[in-house]
Amino acid sequence: MSNKSDKSIRADRRKKGVSFKISGTTDRPRLTVFRSLKNITAQIVDDEKKVTITAVSTFSEGMPEKIAGKTKVDAAGLIGEEIARRALEKNVTKVVFDRNRFLYHGRIKSLADAARKAGLKF
Repeated sequence: MSNKSDKSIRADRRKKGVSFKISGTTDRPRLTVFRSLKNITAQIVDDEKKVTITAVSTFSEGMPEKIAGKTKVDAAGLIGEEIARRALEKNVTKVVFDRNRFLYHGRIKSLADAARKAGLKF
C-alpha cells in the first residue's frame, strides 16, 4: 500500500507524460513553470549541460513589491515578462515550454502569453 494519495499519483503521471516529450537543448532550452497556491516560479534550463540559465519567481528579489496588490494571474504575467527579459539578456530567444503537470490555463497561460509578448519564441 502506498503512502501517496491518488491525487498525487495522478499528478506524477501527468508530469512524466509531459516531461517525456520535452527536453531542452543548448539551442532551445526548456522554460519550466511551477505553480503553488500562492507563488509561481519559472526557470530556463539547458538539459544537455544540466544548468539553469536564469530563474525568476514571485519571491525573487524585487518581485514582491511589483506584484503587491495584483491578482495571481497578473503576477504570473509579470513573472513571464521578467523571465523573457532575463533570457534575452543571456541571448536566449527560442525555448521549449514545459508546463509541468499543470493545465494550460489561468496563471500558466498568463505567464506564457506574457513571455511571448516580451520576445521569447515557443
